[in-house]
Amino acid sequence: MVFGTIKNVGIAAINSIVEEREKNGKYENFASFCERIQDKGINKKCVESLIKAGVFDDFGKTRATLLASFEGIIDLINNSSKKVMENQVSMFDLMEEEEAIETKKYVFVEKSEFEEKELLSLEKEMIGVYISGHPLEKYRELLEKMTNINTLNLLKINADMEEFGKTVEYKDNQNVKYAGIITKIKKKFTKNNTIMAFVTMEDLYGSVELIVFDSVYHASQNALLEENVVLVEGRLSIREDEPAKIVASVIKDLNGNGACQEGGTGKIGEIICDITHLSEEAKTKLRGAIKFFSGDRANVKFGILQDGNTKPCGGIYMTKEILAQFEEIVGKEKIILK
Repeated sequence: MVFGTIKNVGIAAINSIVEEREKNGKYENFASFCERIQDKGINKKCVESLIKAGVFDDFGKTRATLLASFEGIIDLINNSSKKVMENQVSMFDLMEEEEAIETKKYVFVEKSEFEEKELLSLEKEMIGVYISGHPLEKYRELLEKMTNINTLNLLKINADMEEFGKTVEYKDNQNVKYAGIITKIKKKFTKNNTIMAFVTMEDLYGSVELIVFDSVYHASQNALLEENVVLVEGRLSIREDEPAKIVASVIKDLNGNGACQEGGTGKIGEIICDITHLSEEAKTKLRGAIKFFSGDRANVKFGILQDGNTKPCGGIYMTKEILAQFEEIVGKEKIILK
């Protein structure tokens, strides 16, 4: 892993971390790391990103535990150093303070590790690639049976077109089936005021661009969510001066239809909160939670039910832990999963 490429980290921070290690020896544990870098200009956001990227996995703590604990550990270390610098403690107090740090800094908020899919998602978010595995690996055999083209085939088409000006195995407008993970969705309006989308998808071998026109886009909105695994039926678009693309005609949600369900639990496609008798305070908290967890990483639809009427609120990013937060705000009995 090239640590300097991790989001929110940068080369300067990595150089400081490496310099400290070369000068004073390897980092023995996470708390030791925090102590030794606390005056190196490395902020919490940087440490958080390193945790998400899996940099500290060898220290014996889950990433979930470190994410729940790192701010308290850093605050304790920084506050102690600040008191010493400001001469607010005597030598006796300093000894007590150091003993308190030694006792407290290793008290982590122990949490079970995130599910594999979420760990991989964190890696992709921080580094841009999957490091410890690939979300589709466990479905390799199944997806090979369901499809007749993958990114390797598309790369071969591009190479043939560049070298020979033609391709033998595949033809322009040929019907194909492709499966992968949606990594990016870019929507735009056409001159006719209809919507279309350019969808970047990734399989086990690389990525491809999918063209989705208005009718297909509206018919496939439930499946068109980032990090969703989908099967695409469409046709090849092969042109001399641009990479091969797939023009979609049907997009199916493989998570939702059972083809790629994990552990028999399936996947939540939509969440509806019943706020009919919810207090104003709880409604305020709910609005804040929806705003905080919405955005480009949305993986489920979200709606509000009030007095028998349901209003869609767009998409949000949802995990078991985040779902628990919504249940705490409105009550588990008020959450409807679809």
